[in-house]
Amino acid sequence: MNNTVARLVLGSVAAVLLAGFAPAEVLKIVVDDTIQPVSAEYCSRAVAEAARRHDDALLIQINTPGGLIDSTREIIQKITNSPVPVIIYVAPSGSRAASAGFFILESADVAAMAPGTNTGAAHPVTLGGGSMDDVMKQKIENDAAALMRSVAARRGRNVEVAESTVRQSKSFTEQEALSQHLIDYVASSQDDLFRQMEGQSFKRFDRQQVVLNLVGQQVVPFGMTVKEHVLNYLMDPNIAFILLAIGALALYAEFNHPGAVVPGTVGVVFILLAAFALNLLPTRFAALVLILGAFALFAAEAKFASHGVLTIGGTVLLTLGGLLLVDAPIPQMRVHLVTALAVSIPLGSITAFLMGIALKAQRNKQVSGLQGLIGEAGVAQTALSPRGKIFVHGEIWDAVSSSAIGPGQAVVVSRVDGMLLQVEPLAAAKPATTAVRQ
Repeated sequence: MNNTVARLVLGSVAAVLLAGFAPAEVLKIVVDDTIQPVSAEYCSRAVAEAARRHDDALLIQINTPGGLIDSTREIIQKITNSPVPVIIYVAPSGSRAASAGFFILESADVAAMAPGTNTGAAHPVTLGGGSMDDVMKQKIENDAAALMRSVAARRGRNVEVAESTVRQSKSFTEQEALSQHLIDYVASSQDDLFRQMEGQSFKRFDRQQVVLNLVGQQVVPFGMTVKEHVLNYLMDPNIAFILLAIGALALYAEFNHPGAVVPGTVGVVFILLAAFALNLLPTRFAALVLILGAFALFAAEAKFASHGVLTIGGTVLLTLGGLLLVDAPIPQMRVHLVTALAVSIPLGSITAFLMGIALKAQRNKQVSGLQGLIGEAGVAQTALSPRGKIFVHGEIWDAVSSSAIGPGQAVVVSRVDGMLLQVEPLAAAKPATTAVRQ
């Protein structure tokens, strides 16, 4: 019994000692996209995972043109409350941390940039990029400036210059940001960054001084989940618009061909996926009305011969609806003009093509029933002067002719009046008319 207890005690002591000598790790994520709800979820999950693993640091490599302010605030909140120090590194060369990205950069425990990168331009932009009244503009600007002052001051960075990115839309290269104390390091790689940080202290958000020794430590990548990958793909406004348009077209095909099943299934799935993505994006519901109006005009073209007027109107509405669909503060989070045109013009062209086929079919004569007799050749069974009998289409019919026709003479049907056929001698036949009188 005593030997068993001794072994347990020795095992526990050994486990503690081994844990103490276990190599420390740095958790790393890459944010290479706009800042939106999926980005916020990814960063939040990484902060929680780094805390769970008791990592020495969380490294967030970032390259973003900006994004949504609500998602930005959520990320900042997670970073400033993280028990694990967070390093924001703008990389590789050519990358940027603009707008929302600059807020996130300034919130980091350690802010660093690679050579050839830039940051700043954090002035708030009205959704949709349009103008706003002076009072609302001032309120939004002051709110963003206050957030920037709070974050920069708490991290001990240059508050005045940081605020100028909000009020004056200033941008900075990596060297300008370093010289004006907006970032802490310019590093060509993460290993170079760790070497520069070696033995250097920094102030955390709770004002605690911390020193990190990360040289030689293992950097563990932390990727998105399958759900986050799918959502991140769907969060592209261009993808959401394409899904919405294809879904609406598929449902339109199902309504015109009930029981086809496949178009209806595809339409429902695509529209639900688009609706899920648009629910997370700042969507203009008035734009959805424009898109529905476009498909209403396409449907009207199928019922009325407008010679393409309704199709052109539908194409214009669909293009405008796509451009106005996502009410985002930066162009990267809106539907591109190329995408809107690439969706609306083919749909309009398909509608025009189908209408052309339908109109051509309407102009062609019917080939069944009584109308099928028009233009058929036959043989007079009796003299027609003007009325008599003819043999046509395997049957004997009553016929009348404007000119005398003898028995056995070839004739052609030119008109159908009820059950009476109007005929002419085959040699003198004129183009047949399609009229039928009952």
